[in-house]
Amino acid sequence: MTTFNPSRQQLLQLFDLLLDNYGRQGWWPAETPFEVMVGAILTQNTAWSNVEVAISNLKQAGVLSPGAIIDSDPVELAQLLRPSGYFNVKANRLQNFCRFLRASGGEAALREKTTQELRLDLLSVNGIGPETADDILLYAFERPVFVIDAYTRRIFSRLGMCSGEESYEKMRQGFESGLGPDQELFNEYHALIVRHAKETCNTKPHCRECSLVSRCLLGASHQV
Repeated sequence: MTTFNPSRQQLLQLFDLLLDNYGRQGWWPAETPFEVMVGAILTQNTAWSNVEVAISNLKQAGVLSPGAIIDSDPVELAQLLRPSGYFNVKANRLQNFCRFLRASGGEAALREKTTQELRLDLLSVNGIGPETADDILLYAFERPVFVIDAYTRRIFSRLGMCSGEESYEKMRQGFESGLGPDQELFNEYHALIVRHAKETCNTKPHCRECSLVSRCLLGASHQV
């Protein structure tokens, strides 16, 4: 399977099952859009609980703002980010992003751009890949962009709806075409996917506890 073309009905049925099981998730857990952006960068290759500690460190040090991050000593900034892992790399990426944000005129100026323009601008920043850019677009700028992550690939490949090898863009466009542009739906759907992958559809899945098991190829094989 090299394509991902789910129907709206298929996607909404899965969404409803997840929503009934977990309830609304209230994502992204942050106080400001800028904090969302910082979290999106720091959550690369680490658990969210570690990101929360790193963001708390930034707050306590009084450097959770673009200007303060830019002006921070890279070594000191990296130490504040240590709980998030790869802290030297992330300190560099965070400073790169904040320089981009300031050079672009800040959040207000970026909000004036179209979604496509803003996405291309974000992807031009060193250290910002498609998933991070789309996290920022969806949760900080409230644009109808569906975020694809490893959890999404895991769940939908087990459901038999994709191979898991499709490109990021094919997966993203599949969700967006199937559901139509709906920022609130995309927000909740992605949050539910993450919740389900962490609690039930783990690397070693708990199929007997899964709300999607009746629709899942892997789950059906585990019920035999």
